[in-house]
This record gives sequence, C-alpha cells and structure tokens, in this order.
Amino acid sequence: MSKRMIAKICGFVISVFTASFLSAGCGLVSTRSETKPADSSYGSPQINGQIHSPDITESSGIAASKCQENTLWTHNDSGDGSFLYAINDSGESLGTWKVPNGENIDWEDIAVFKDGRGRCYIYIGEIGDNKTKRPDHAVFRVIEPTVNSAASGSSRNEPLITADAESLQFSYPDFNQDAETLMVHPRSGDIYVVTKRVSGPAGVYRLKPEFNRSSIQKAEKIGELSVPAIPNGFLTGGDISPDGQRVIICDYTQAYEYALPAGEMEFDMIWKQTAAPIDLGNRKGGESVCYSADGTSIFAGSEGKNSPLIEIKRRAK
Repeated sequence: MSKRMIAKICGFVISVFTASFLSAGCGLVSTRSETKPADSSYGSPQINGQIHSPDITESSGIAASKCQENTLWTHNDSGDGSFLYAINDSGESLGTWKVPNGENIDWEDIAVFKDGRGRCYIYIGEIGDNKTKRPDHAVFRVIEPTVNSAASGSSRNEPLITADAESLQFSYPDFNQDAETLMVHPRSGDIYVVTKRVSGPAGVYRLKPEFNRSSIQKAEKIGELSVPAIPNGFLTGGDISPDGQRVIICDYTQAYEYALPAGEMEFDMIWKQTAAPIDLGNRKGGESVCYSADGTSIFAGSEGKNSPLIEIKRRAK
C-alpha cells in the first residue's frame, strides 16, 4: 500500500470520526440522509479474480467498453503517467496504452461513450485536487484503442500509443473543489463531475461535451448528493447505466444506486432521488465502480497491487 493511499485512508478515518463526534456531541443534525433498504435486485458480491498487471497499483477508475466484448478500462491515480490499461472481467491484462498529450497530474476517474456513428471514446477525468488549490481542471477524450493479441504483451515500459486526446478545460462556478467521479450520459453525451467533500453533500456539475476550445468552460451546478454515510459527500467513483436510467456512486466502502422513477424522462431528476445501498464486499480503499456494458452487473475495484475485481450481478426479473 502506497504512502499516499495510507494518507487517504487515515484522512478518511479522521474525517469520519470528526463528523460523528460533531453530530453526536454538539447536537447537530446527523449527516446521514434518507435511504432505501439495501437493493434486493442485486445478488451478493463475487470476486471474479485479481487485477494481475504489475503496472496497475492504484486502480482509481474503471469503465466497461461499449465496443469491445469483455473489456474494462482502468488507470492509476496520480504519479503514474498518462497510461490506460485494458483488463478483462477476470482481471487479466489485455494491454497498456500511453496517451501522448494527456498529462496525469491527478487522474481520478474514467468513463466511456459510444456515439451515434458507433465510435467509442474513453473519457479521463483530470479532476483530483486534494488541497483544493487548482482553479482549472480537464477532461480528456481519446478514441478507444483496439484490444487484440498483439496488445496483450504491452506494458508501461513498452506501451502502445493512443491517438491524440482532445481536451476540455473547465472550472467550477463557486469555489475550487476536489473530485473523483466522472460520468458521461450514454445518449446526450453530457459530462457529469461529482465532487468529494468531507463537510456536507457532494456537488453535481454538468459540462457540455465541447472539446478543443480555447476558452475554459464554466461547469453548471445542477444538484447535490448526500449518501447515507458519514461523511455524506465523500464520494470516490461513479457511472451512469447504459440505458440512462440509473446511477451508481461509491465511497471507500460501499455503493449507492439512484434510479429514475418510472415514466420520468428528465435525467437530471435522478439527483433528487433516494439512494439504495449496494454491498460491494470487502474493498480496501475502493475508488472504482462501473456498470457492465449491458447494465446487468456492477464492477468494483480497489487500490493496491493484485486488488480484487468484484462483480455484483443484477437479478433477472
């Protein structure tokens, strides 16, 4: 476990203790939000395997390809360089790619998008800011590389190279923030960033998918998320389901799913719904979560070498 990961977990524990003490000892209202019972539409978490690549030491985000079967994309946290890693649903390495113009200052999450012409893209969230000192952040978009037998032997020392990334620069409309959750709506292509906060709920911000512009886009705040945990806005990853009807969000220990009511057509109403907890099993420093390409499963990972790759399957109706 890296020193930075230890620091993250220690900070999390201190934050939880502080929030719990203030809520109990000072007569403040608890930060736990309204919650549904645990979602019975999902089965128990199962470990499919381990992420075997020695290059993947801090899997900070995960996303399931919409163009290539049994392919998941992940990346390390800051300090690794601009590398993308492909694995299958058992954690076996499928290849390593370097993004030539996508600097990894603090990559925190990854998402995928398939456009109307059948082209698949990987979105990378350069959105981390532990000290909240950075006024601007970025989302990179790169054409999804092709996974094949020749790619499986590549590594961080001898990576394949992606096409040049497009860049979207953005800032928040209110104050500098840290974030670890990046999502892309499967139909509109709108980009969502959910912040990570110790004090209070997380903010939900929307970006227009306008890349390679000279101006810095001002993110639009459209809501807040308060999960049933303490702290209630300390969120580390997320994804939108392929049908655009559900959102999965995680913190270091478990996940929470939001669903649109039947017949609701406005996606952004999802941020007003009540979370249903999802058991992700035993994770250590969990920061990555996503839906499978068909939306019938949830995948989750942990930071650290040889970390487990967890799958939670949705029960058939």
